[in-house]
Amino acid sequence: MIEKFEKHIGSHLLFAPGDTLLAGISGGIDSVVLAELLHRAGMAFAVAHCNFNLRGEESDLDEAFVRQLALKYDKPIYSKSFDTSGVAAERGISIEMAARDLRYEWFEEIRRNYHYDWIVVAHHLDDQAETFFLNLARGTGISGLTGMKAVNGKVVRPLLFASRKEIEQFAAENYLDYREDSSNTLTEFQRNKIRHLILPLLEELNPSFRFGLQETISHLRDTYSIYNQAIEQARERIVRRKSVDEFEVSVDELKFLQPVSTYLFELLRPFHFNGEVVNEMVNSLDGQPGKQFFSPTHRAVLDRGSIVVNKLFNVAQGLYYLEENCRHLSVPIDLTMKSVERTATFRIDTSPKIAMIDKDKLQFPLILRRWRKGDYFQPLGMKGIKKLSDYFVDEKISLTDKENAWLLTNGEEIVWIAGLRLDDRYKITKETTKILVVRIK
Repeated sequence: MIEKFEKHIGSHLLFAPGDTLLAGISGGIDSVVLAELLHRAGMAFAVAHCNFNLRGEESDLDEAFVRQLALKYDKPIYSKSFDTSGVAAERGISIEMAARDLRYEWFEEIRRNYHYDWIVVAHHLDDQAETFFLNLARGTGISGLTGMKAVNGKVVRPLLFASRKEIEQFAAENYLDYREDSSNTLTEFQRNKIRHLILPLLEELNPSFRFGLQETISHLRDTYSIYNQAIEQARERIVRRKSVDEFEVSVDELKFLQPVSTYLFELLRPFHFNGEVVNEMVNSLDGQPGKQFFSPTHRAVLDRGSIVVNKLFNVAQGLYYLEENCRHLSVPIDLTMKSVERTATFRIDTSPKIAMIDKDKLQFPLILRRWRKGDYFQPLGMKGIKKLSDYFVDEKISLTDKENAWLLTNGEEIVWIAGLRLDDRYKITKETTKILVVRIK
């Protein structure tokens, strides 16, 4: 395997002689094999380890193991402990995404501060396949199907030539010790579902499918290069910058492009709009102006003759602003809003998927965001306030549901934990005359 490793590095010109490398080492089999191959190839490298504090004592034992590995190779080691769950809640993202962001942010900080040439990670063919199917499921378009590159900025992946089985065989033949991550067996994580449920089925159909998929990804990259030229030409013609954080797409010129939905998806992809939202936007082009659409970072408004795209504030915390005229939101959750007048026949719907709110107590825009540490509210029917963290524990809310919880807020006050509980301060009373009905699917 060392010969294939060195050949892969040479054929892709991954490193120049004398380059210094910062290797991300978790202690798992992939990164342990990476460290061994770098050592055998005579590369100048240091070890970087992230303790994400997600598995209690296991995480600490991983860190101790990696420290011993660095001693074995006589290499410098950098190690850092993260409050990954807290960061995920603060940024409004999954724990998987938070761990990924924290890892690469810290790796780049070390690389710059200590003048390493490259960050080296242990992604291999199976990781490539998992990423492909994740992006296929998410509807990311052709760009998401072009896979991980061997070199992406300052990140290098020198194991993309090897399958997981080859890595396991090399570790066994060379008696390499490594750590097993117990969370790798949990199929509640999307990547693990693909790894344990989908890839084995594909391997039954074709034992060499990973290598065939790598060839397909290579062809898709070439296809995307040609495809992207047409998209960029259209962007120059019909997208106009109005300010630093605001862009405008001409609807009249957009309609001359076919297929409209594909062009619009690619034009808006830098602003993180997904395919479902873009299709809804296309279907609304001839409708009443003022309709709004959201991505995690931007808002698009159908104006007269144009689509105006502007950046949301506080996007690092995943905030979505809901104006009073907003009727439907597809992202981040499927949500509808409508205002009704209270009548003598009005009845309150007690379904947890529906919030009936005293509209006069609201000040627009409302905000939809993830929960954060320290958040509190007054659960419907209670007199006192309660921390959300305590509420989740008392109600036995699962980790996955807790990570996926969204809050509808009126400024800093929580109005509704979407799909779970209304805040008592915003309930309908006998004095209520105007009602905002919010529903999620």
